[in-house]
Amino acid sequence: MEANHIEVRHLTREDMSELRAACQEVYQIKELATWNEKVVDTLLTKFPEGQICVCVDGTVVGCAFSLIVDYSRFGDEHTYDQITDKLKFGTHDPSGDVLYGIEVFIHPDYRGLRLARRLYDARKELCENLNLRSIIAGGRMPNFAKHADSITAKQFIEKVKTKELHDPVLSFQLSNDFHVRKLLKGYLTGDTESLEYATLIEWPNIFYTKSVKLINAPKSEIRLGLVQWQMRTLDNLKQLFEQIEFFVDAVSDYKSDFILFPELFNAPLMADYNHLSVTQSIRKLADYTEVIRDKFIEFAITYNINIITGSMPYLIDGHLHNSGFLCRRDGTWERYDKIHVTPAEARNWAMKGGERIRVFDTDCGKVGIMICYDVEFPEYSRLLADQGMNILFVPFLTDTQNGYTRVRHCAMARAIENECYVAIAGAVGNLANVNNMDIQYAQSALFTPSDFAFPTTGIKAEAVPNSEMSLIVDVNIDLLKELHSHGSVHTMRDRRKDLYQLTQVKSEK
Repeated sequence: MEANHIEVRHLTREDMSELRAACQEVYQIKELATWNEKVVDTLLTKFPEGQICVCVDGTVVGCAFSLIVDYSRFGDEHTYDQITDKLKFGTHDPSGDVLYGIEVFIHPDYRGLRLARRLYDARKELCENLNLRSIIAGGRMPNFAKHADSITAKQFIEKVKTKELHDPVLSFQLSNDFHVRKLLKGYLTGDTESLEYATLIEWPNIFYTKSVKLINAPKSEIRLGLVQWQMRTLDNLKQLFEQIEFFVDAVSDYKSDFILFPELFNAPLMADYNHLSVTQSIRKLADYTEVIRDKFIEFAITYNINIITGSMPYLIDGHLHNSGFLCRRDGTWERYDKIHVTPAEARNWAMKGGERIRVFDTDCGKVGIMICYDVEFPEYSRLLADQGMNILFVPFLTDTQNGYTRVRHCAMARAIENECYVAIAGAVGNLANVNNMDIQYAQSALFTPSDFAFPTTGIKAEAVPNSEMSLIVDVNIDLLKELHSHGSVHTMRDRRKDLYQLTQVKSEK
């Protein structure tokens, strides 16, 4: 099933008809589809914040329902009917200490998009932001009946833990950081697949903060994946996609929020056009850009990660630009352009600089994106910082160490003067069969401001020079907030606006 836009949000009463349709597809037998209008209306009345749905292209295709309970009232020996008050939900206690998961389901037609994981992540976020000590649920074991003649329920759980056996519910829960607290007997009446057994599972909230934010609140801890891309001969577009997906898959396995690719990473595709002039060959490369962009959008949705696509040549109104795309994990995307083209880009490729200076909103806050040479112009990044940028992403491509040094040291300066994080990612290796793209030099890195909360060198992490690899690094936005107010110096606040000011001459088109 294809998806162009995915959204996780709170369920509303207006979603009831779509919820009912999805529920009947999940349970097949109409009588088992217990989530009717009356039951859901009761849930939404008692605890609207705890009812979460996932929408694909505007249609509800899955839900996660939950209650807050005073767990001491029930203890580890309870049944589904007891915890839900036989679906009347009189057990919900706003002053309780546990978020109890009572249902998660996904429409069968949408089960290849990792949507259940998004619902679990939203529920974890809700647990943290409501300051509840854990999530607890009774998990079915639908594959147990197939093995009940040869092993006990306890042995089944152990074999699923060691991956000797697979269970669609328990295996998924274990992979999402839940642990089995105990085995329950007679948990859900009529559950013949599990022989009425269930695992009492728990996800502990290690933060246990006093925050009262609900889901989709801005994150403070953000994980970045920076791709140091190896230029290599490619026979076709499929090979490029395979290499892109390799990195997206690997970085998303570490639950990264962003992945950054380098500038002009798709240059190997120009090998087929070496017989043309460099000006013509780069325009041939631009023919691939929209197809590659669409593949990035697909990967962003499938792997639940925000992708910054580096850059590619792109024809806009007949003019060649050096452009990239922010592909958000909800399926939306936006374009950014290189503002300052290098003398070589203007001379050899007749490239034109872009005219849009802006930050981008993401589910991890505001970010800026500047392509290579752009980072050498401090005015540009300061305009982005004035718009609330916390992270600046810089995809680059440099042939010599001289060029790389300019990018590196300017990026470090931008982090200090704008009190933000700066992530740079470049390409390495040689392309003997592509004119004008012979050699590359790079050392991808994450730079920080220079103050007590950050590394003394201003370098949070850096890759091995000239080696293909991915760099996974965490940044904390709360540290920037502290720096803005209580840092040793205040480079953003202490500007002498009585003597000088920076303004944007041309507004965004």
